[in-house]
Formats: sequence, C-alpha cells, structure tokens
Amino acid sequence: MTYDLISLEKEYVAQNYSPLPIILSKGDGVWLWDNKNNKYLDFMSAYSAVSCGHLNKRIKAALYKQLENIDIPSRAYYSDILAIYAEKLCKLTGMNRMLPMNTGAEAVETAIKAARKWGYEKKGIKKNKAVIIVFENNFHGRTTTICGFSSENLYKENFGPFDGGFKIIPYGSDIEPYIDDNVCAVLVEPIQGEAGIITPPNGWIRKIQKSCKDNNILLMLDEIQTGMGRTGKDFCFQYEIDKPDCLILGKALGGGIYPVSAFLARKDVMDVFTAGTHGSTFGGNPIACAIAIESINILKDEKLSEKSLENGEYLKNKLLSIKSNIIRQVRGKGLFIGVEIDKNKVSARTICENLMAEGILSKETHETVIRFAPPLIISKEEIDWAVERIEKVII
Repeated sequence: MTYDLISLEKEYVAQNYSPLPIILSKGDGVWLWDNKNNKYLDFMSAYSAVSCGHLNKRIKAALYKQLENIDIPSRAYYSDILAIYAEKLCKLTGMNRMLPMNTGAEAVETAIKAARKWGYEKKGIKKNKAVIIVFENNFHGRTTTICGFSSENLYKENFGPFDGGFKIIPYGSDIEPYIDDNVCAVLVEPIQGEAGIITPPNGWIRKIQKSCKDNNILLMLDEIQTGMGRTGKDFCFQYEIDKPDCLILGKALGGGIYPVSAFLARKDVMDVFTAGTHGSTFGGNPIACAIAIESINILKDEKLSEKSLENGEYLKNKLLSIKSNIIRQVRGKGLFIGVEIDKNKVSARTICENLMAEGILSKETHETVIRFAPPLIISKEEIDWAVERIEKVII
C-alpha cells in the first residue's frame, strides 16, 4: 500500500521534492507515525516549523477557539485580534511595527520592497538604482526575485530573466568594500540553514550592523528558520546585537499548524507602506493571529529558548563524542545542528535512509550535511534514544 500511494503521488503531484520513501499519517509531540503504524522521532521539525511539537494541544485549542468566532474577513476591515498579535510580536522582538504575511518567502519579498522604497524615499537613492547586499549560499525562498539572487544554479536554472538589484558577496566577509551610494540594505541569515547550518565568525553580525549604521543602510535579518527559540535564544541576533533594522519571521510562528509570517521594522521603514502599496488576502487573518499569539505564549511560558540552548548543547556534545571517520564537523547553535559527513565515504542521503530505518527522521542538505533540528520540547531521554541510533548508523 505504501508504494502504491507513493506511485500515485508521483503520477499526480509535481516532482519538485525528493522525499524519503515513507508515508506519514500521524503526529504527536516529537513523534511521527507512518501508515503502517511504525513510530519515528522527528529530527527535522518541518524545517524548524514544528518547534512546539506536532499537534500541540495549546495551539489546537487556540485554533478551535478562533474558529468558533470568525475565520477570514480580510484586512479590508479591522479585526479584534490583529492589534493584540502585533503588539505582542513587537514587544517580543523589540521592533516598532510589523506587517503580517503568510509564508516566509512572502515576508522576504515584503522586506525587499520595503528596503527599496525606503532607499528611494528616505535615503535618496536614484530611481531604480537601489542595491541590496546578499550572501553566497543564501536561501530566502523560492520566488523569482529571490531565486534571482541565489548562488545555487539549480534554484535559478531556466527561471529567468531576473530583475537584478542584488550584490552577492561571500558569507562571513566584510561588507565595507561592497558598499556604495546605491546600497539600501543588507539581507542576511544569522545562520545559513539550507546551506548546511553554516555559522559565521563570532562578532560578524555586530560588525555588519556597525557598517550599516555608518553608511545609512538597513540591516535586514532573515530569522525564518533561526527565530522563535531555535538557536537557544528567542532570536539568533540576540547573541550579538540588540536588534536589527528589519526582521523576517515565519515557520515556527505558525505553531507548526498554519502558515504565518511577519516582516518587522523600525517605524520610519514601515511608514513607506501606505494604503494600496502592499497587501495580502490572508495575511494577518484572525486564525493566523490566534495561532501566532499562542506560539509566542508557549515560547515564553515553557521556556523553549532555554530548553533549546541546554538540550542543543547536550545533543551537540553527544554528537561530538561519537568516534567516526565519516563525520567531518558538527556545528550550529541550540537545536539547530548540522553534521557534515565525508561524501567520499557515504552520501548524506544514505545516512538519512539508514536513520529512518532506525526510527529517526532527518533530511540531507546539499548531499553532505545532515540536519538535526527536533522540536524544542524534546527531552534529554529522547535525545539519548536518538544518539544511540545515530551512533549505530554513523560508525
């Protein structure tokens, strides 16, 4: 039956993913079950979206409660919950204002539009000359604009022409040599997720912020994957700076149940948006707001950032203690860990398939890295259970 369903999906669904050969049918907390009732520990969290665990009872309750009242009235009207959500998110992040969207890519597109408009209207850049500095091996989404400034050819091939306006430089490098009068913003991930959990040099984000302030440039941080406790703090930028000029969130903001994203910024940046200049049919709808509010409440009430920091170090040290000639490096912060393997000895895909056979679900990144990012509610006992099986596969 499993392979009949896989064949059916291959026949009728676009093949833009390469899933492991498993059909999932149930989830609860850190665990998943396939359609044969085999149990697996989730070490992916839907690319960091399921930080609160699968089918979190508090998230479900918030969803059900909101569905008793109102669903999607659109932002053609005020709602009784958006302002409450906005205030809560702004206070959590330290930002002045937010603009609600649905997916991470939409929030990134919003940030790009804001940066360019701010560059023309506030900084005085000549029309259609604005430039945003981005970094090699970035991943900010799948739209044509975003693909256009990727350094991964697979993401761009035959999707052009692209609109330009981006300057791609090495991740971890000094931005000063690349700054000119047309640069309006720097868009960066504090840890590059899809590149393989790549961590920059210590102090790099702080250094970028200083360069941005010195040159009247916006620092825009993409924390779609690293935010909401994933790296051991509420937001990864808190390791080095007070706050950026602009912040992009998504994934875990939706509690693993619903697509919720947000663009947050200083007041003068957000003020470039006026009625009719940007929008979203579903962005900021009451269901999304209710779920996001509860996601924030869970983050604080259950101290998920602190758990991520403590258990992330625990998991990382356990992985570092494994004696294996396959492992080249273990890196990351909190429960956002990448294990780089020697592709000359075994492929990351093979490792993930073998982990699946042992009851652990992960996924390879760029053929050489295995991502370990379980829900933030995971316990040390569950980590021990996982490491015992990881060691069996990797040795």
